[in-house]
Amino acid sequence: MKQIINTDEAPAAVGAYSQATSTGELVFTAGQIPLTTDGELLDDAPIAEQTELALDNLFAVLKEAGATPEDVLKTTVFLADIDDFEEMNETYASYFDEEPPARSAVQAGALPKGVGVEVEAVAVVPDAIPE
Repeated sequence: MKQIINTDEAPAAVGAYSQATSTGELVFTAGQIPLTTDGELLDDAPIAEQTELALDNLFAVLKEAGATPEDVLKTTVFLADIDDFEEMNETYASYFDEEPPARSAVQAGALPKGVGVEVEAVAVVPDAIPE
């Protein structure tokens, strides 16, 4: 059965979607952008700073679902400009330094609110896995 995941530690959804959904064992997050919980948009910040906030938001949603960064199986990174890949990747690597998840990184035609990066994830919730 689908469970809706919401936390005040990440920005509220800006449309008709949930921050994440879960089946209990698997968590699927919505894309997280560089938006603070107070509504400040870092769309003009360097891509490293945007990536950091997007990942902080992602991890807050995962935490609410009972998952940690180590539980992430797959991420998708959407970039407004693929030329920002190296700068994004350097920041991203600092969040997933050991045993990183599978990842896709693509240039998108446009991202919500004009940001430079959006990150989504699929994770497993260890406590939900039957032994």
